[in-house]
Amino acid sequence: FDPNKYPINLPVPYLSQITVNYQTLDILQEHGIASNDIQKLNDAGYHTVESVAHATVRKLSDVKGISEAKVMKLKEIVKSMVPMDFKTAADALEDRKAMVTLTSGSIELDKLLEGGIETGSITEVFGEFRTGKTQLCHTLCVTCQMAVTDGGAEGKAIYIDTEGSFRPQRLQAIAERFGLDPNVALENVAYARAHNSEHQMELLKMAAAIMSQDRYALIVVDSATALYRTDYTGRGELSERQMQMGQFLRQLTRLAEEFGVAVLITNQVVANPDGMSFAKDSTKPIGGNIIAHASTTRLRLRKGRGENRICTVYDSPTLPEADAQFALGSAGICDAQD
Repeated sequence: FDPNKYPINLPVPYLSQITVNYQTLDILQEHGIASNDIQKLNDAGYHTVESVAHATVRKLSDVKGISEAKVMKLKEIVKSMVPMDFKTAADALEDRKAMVTLTSGSIELDKLLEGGIETGSITEVFGEFRTGKTQLCHTLCVTCQMAVTDGGAEGKAIYIDTEGSFRPQRLQAIAERFGLDPNVALENVAYARAHNSEHQMELLKMAAAIMSQDRYALIVVDSATALYRTDYTGRGELSERQMQMGQFLRQLTRLAEEFGVAVLITNQVVANPDGMSFAKDSTKPIGGNIIAHASTTRLRLRKGRGENRICTVYDSPTLPEADAQFALGSAGICDAQD
């Protein structure tokens, strides 16, 4: 896999509006870290100064060929480069104001989400089949490439597909709808099919490598839970499954914070046998508390009349619990039809 194969060819002449917050490890050479040590860190999946700063000493000591003394030296150096202390709530508010959101393609849905899918955190969408989860993923892969003023983030997208439901033709239709060149739009989406839960984790390491080379705005994992559901079966493997899933989501959270990208994961549902069948919600998302705590925003999709779908804010630190209607069209997510 060669990250240099994806040259920057964004259709945006104004990349200067967005500042990239991460620093690559090459900077450490100026601080006296040998280039072969930097290579060792790269091979272990650390590509930015932030990733080293956020890792525990124990994790860094596990990197082959990096001694404990070196880890301590690294930690000292990165401490001065990455702010990791307290700041006032006023500063935190300024940071929130500067946050970019990605438009979903539906005005009502964006209103519900107060601008769209937010960058820098994990958004989870769950619902039964045919509720528009994959459509939302495809739509965002295109909208994230648009100008910030148009509801984009001027970056590329990474799409990890576990269910085989990725359709590049759909991206072409969505790109035409938003007035982007379909060929350029497809060039800007890096796609991988995950074949098992371990491979899914490996792909995140690769994602970190290509994201440190270029400007990315979105990571999609569709679906985050499907492979864990089939690789681990029965009660006996449940705790192991949850542990592995927790590691995967932790890694996603790291990428979201490190590179400031939006992370969108889809989740499957399970029938809730203890709920009465006539209750309005007889399904619940799988993954239990592990997924519930990892996702910042959780959205529940369900079917409406015809092509219409209903999105409910299921859990969010900022958004009120409310509904919005949208529709599925041949060019992705659009406004609801009457």
